[in-house]
Amino acid sequence: MGKTNAIALNSEDKINYSTFEEIKHIDENGNEYWLARELQVALEYKKWQKFMNVIENAKTACKQSNFIIDDHFTQVGKMINLPKGAKRTTIDYKLSRYACYLIVQNADPKKEVVALGQTYFAIQTRKQELIEKEYENLTEDEKRLYQRNLTRKGNYKLNRAAKESGVKNFDKFHNAGYKGLYNGETADDIAKRKGLRYREDILDNMGSEELAANLFRITQTESRLKRENVKSEKKANQTHYKVGNKIRNTIKELGGTMPEDLPTPKRSLKQIEKENKYISKN
Repeated sequence: MGKTNAIALNSEDKINYSTFEEIKHIDENGNEYWLARELQVALEYKKWQKFMNVIENAKTACKQSNFIIDDHFTQVGKMINLPKGAKRTTIDYKLSRYACYLIVQNADPKKEVVALGQTYFAIQTRKQELIEKEYENLTEDEKRLYQRNLTRKGNYKLNRAAKESGVKNFDKFHNAGYKGLYNGETADDIAKRKGLRYREDILDNMGSEELAANLFRITQTESRLKRENVKSEKKANQTHYKVGNKIRNTIKELGGTMPEDLPTPKRSLKQIEKENKYISKN
């Protein structure tokens, strides 16, 4: 990928920006999104109704900019348990980067975190525009390298979240996710099906579409472990399996190709990286 414009951030900014990074989600198509109720907490709004006023103003700004509101503010519901077995559906919104940008622009400017959010989402929106434009022009191997880099970063964060959830046997934990996504296959099963050598990395031998499915599994499992405050190894493994299985069912519902049916590239990413290093030296 070509170089994008960089904005220098001091160490304090990087720490504070994690406020918005930690509540970021990624959907089945690899798109980032934020949930309004999580953003409400991040922006230090105590009352939902007051935050709803900010959202409505952001919607108006979205409409005035000739964008379709539903493309950026998708209403979703969540069932919560009440005393004595009662249940109630709470309203929430799945927000695009642009929606978040409009929200922070309409939020209380007196709040320090709002000013931080304005800068963060302005940078994120511009950065993503550059990334998407560049990604479209990549070759399949370049897309694989890009997605693989994201899965490395994602697995690092997932392992950290799993450890905090009580996971000690990480092979079992990761296999739970693979089993959910690959119809019962473990990492070893996937490696054998792909005809890989002993201990050869299966993620290095996936195409960009298969890597994207695994990236979604990784990011959503990390998010769910944190959101549900999972504190047992058994529950963490169950969570990883459920997320993988949910993604599998979503692919099926969309008429996509099951991960195990996607072709294995002829060259591993390790081979491609070695070739690239050799070319750069000569």
